[in-house]
Amino acid sequence: MITTYLAQSPTLEDFGKDVWWLVLLKIVAVFVMLLLLTLFTINYERKVVARMAVRPGPNQVGPNGWFQSLTDGLKLPFKEEIIPKTADKAIYFLAPVISATCAFTAFAVIPFGPMVSIFGQRTPLQLTDTPVSVLLVLACASIGVYGIVLAGWASGSTYPLLGGLRSTAQVISYEVAMGLSIVAVFMTAGTMSTSEIIRAQEHGNPINLFGLEVTAPGWYAVLLAPSFVIYAISAVGEVNRAPFDLPEAESELVGGFHTEYSSFKFAMFFLAEYINMITVSALCTTLFLGGWRAPWPISFWEGANSGWWPMLWFLGKVLLLLFGFIWLRATLPRLRYDQFMRFGWKILIPVSLLWIFALAGIKIVQQQEGGPAQYLIIGSIVVVVLLLALLWPSGKKEPTISLEEQIAARPKGSFPLPPMDLQVPPSPRARRDVAERQPALTGARGDTAGTGETGPGATDQSSPSGPADKEV
Repeated sequence: MITTYLAQSPTLEDFGKDVWWLVLLKIVAVFVMLLLLTLFTINYERKVVARMAVRPGPNQVGPNGWFQSLTDGLKLPFKEEIIPKTADKAIYFLAPVISATCAFTAFAVIPFGPMVSIFGQRTPLQLTDTPVSVLLVLACASIGVYGIVLAGWASGSTYPLLGGLRSTAQVISYEVAMGLSIVAVFMTAGTMSTSEIIRAQEHGNPINLFGLEVTAPGWYAVLLAPSFVIYAISAVGEVNRAPFDLPEAESELVGGFHTEYSSFKFAMFFLAEYINMITVSALCTTLFLGGWRAPWPISFWEGANSGWWPMLWFLGKVLLLLFGFIWLRATLPRLRYDQFMRFGWKILIPVSLLWIFALAGIKIVQQQEGGPAQYLIIGSIVVVVLLLALLWPSGKKEPTISLEEQIAARPKGSFPLPPMDLQVPPSPRARRDVAERQPALTGARGDTAGTGETGPGATDQSSPSGPADKEV
């Protein structure tokens, strides 16, 4: 391969001109890269979580255990496949295919680098691009949930169905928040093309701050910090990762939507989950972290953003975001479902809407007065006020009810309240046996001075089972 390093960002006009074999080569390269990244991410997660939990982790298969994921992937297709009798066979087979296909398709518009030359053909390091590429990624993420929903329904079992229903409600709430967070990027960049959004983050934004000329960072993670935070939270809920892994919820639903799946079909769901993690991380890198452009201070090097080096910076940012997914899983417990839905509808979506309205007002002020200083000042003030208004405690205190009043208010026939001190009470049958034997024990041992004390060596002669201690 002869590669000429060209420090040029691709535009929409550069796509659709590749020869057929180069398009096929790109497709195979993206497919292989996603498979390798999935194998790496699985082992990466196991090792990071093991490190945080102070335990060894995988260390037997391959050098330092790095081939463990590969052997697991080779093992799954050869395992026994068990299909429930009540399953809808056609949809049962189709569901994992939908999830895996949508996960791969979403990566078609993600840019990896600038213009390069491959075998003498000048081409961008990106499979394709359209004026609405970001909407394509959102569409693939939305359609991919159909695989989860159909898997839960087609299994013909209760727990998978509950997992599929949870996933439906989860996607409706968190897909809205994610879409609203990306709207701010569209408003600022003026385009929905992924390559054009990276181009818009190429240079810093000069602003006049109290008479001082400064240059704001070009990354939208700084300029649009509220959108970046909302996207990061919504992405975790979108890919069903802890602490938002309610569709799986092993402690409640055994395994959730894929409980009845095994062998290669389970492997496809597993593959789709990790590819979705990589996809949302790559999209976050493209929208908020400057894409394939080198971070500061590497950007001072003239050749940092040319040739194949940008692919290294891109993968580094993606791995950093994947580390965030793993860190959350190792740190936070799973949310209760009502808390999870309340957080999405009552906090994320209102904050996203208010931030978009505030950003639109700031853009209008900028165009009228010509000074972009309000972009950071007014936006920061508005976001702080909104967050304080939403998160400030209401001041209303719930009336305190004693434990006795709560027990008395329970309907008749309710399940008995468990002991608050976590002590297991004695068996009712044992108490009944002791009460029935008490007169016989008192008569056999004798009452000492009318106080009810018995002799130390007395035994229950009337009981056929021998000494009273033996019964206990």
